[in-house]
Amino acid sequence: MAPYSARVKFTNGYWLLREGVQARYPVQAYDVTLESDALVVYAPTEKIRHRGDTLNQPLLTVRCSSPAPDVISVAVSHFAGEQLGHPEFPLNTDSSVQVHTELDDSHATITSGGRSAQFIRGEDWRLEFRAGGKVLTASGNKALALVSTHSDGNHVREQLSLGIGEAVYGLGERFGPLAKNGQVVDIWNADGGTSSEQAYKNVPFYLTNRGYGVFVNHPGLVSFEVGSEAVSRVQFSETSPG
Repeated sequence: MAPYSARVKFTNGYWLLREGVQARYPVQAYDVTLESDALVVYAPTEKIRHRGDTLNQPLLTVRCSSPAPDVISVAVSHFAGEQLGHPEFPLNTDSSVQVHTELDDSHATITSGGRSAQFIRGEDWRLEFRAGGKVLTASGNKALALVSTHSDGNHVREQLSLGIGEAVYGLGERFGPLAKNGQVVDIWNADGGTSSEQAYKNVPFYLTNRGYGVFVNHPGLVSFEVGSEAVSRVQFSETSPG
């Protein structure tokens, strides 16, 4: 087992990044591909106005599918194709799930049962998760990011919005308050006793009182900032192989 790694904070306050940190953010859902069971969005980190803007800038690929009814899976990749050397979570998936995809000039949407993920197309980046005609949570401006640090390498980071009065629960065995708002949680099993921030049974899954849950499908170190680094967002980040 690798040694326990310190939590990752990328920002210095709300506006600034910490020294040695570089972040690239998707700025628009530039191109969208509809597959039979998925929606694939290509998101550049600079606005594409002419051919020169396609050079020397990272591109994030966001693929949305549905492993089970009423569940939306979001996979973010920068360099795909590497064979990962770590174990994976055994997931129960349903290959018979029927999804519905829609695409027009303003939106790209995938729906499974009563849940949907909707990309706002145009000049800004926004991904909304919706149910019953309402937005449950969203990834907005400078939320999703490819982050590089001098000390810890590359990371993929996401921040999902928190509503007023929204409470966050879960993340496995913990020894503090039941609601995780304001807490920092590192998903890394450790023999730290039962009176510290370390825990024996960490689970990268949380749910909120707005009726949805988020599972981060990564078996390594995942660092959660629950309304702590940004008070109106739940942030989670993982090390990227790219």
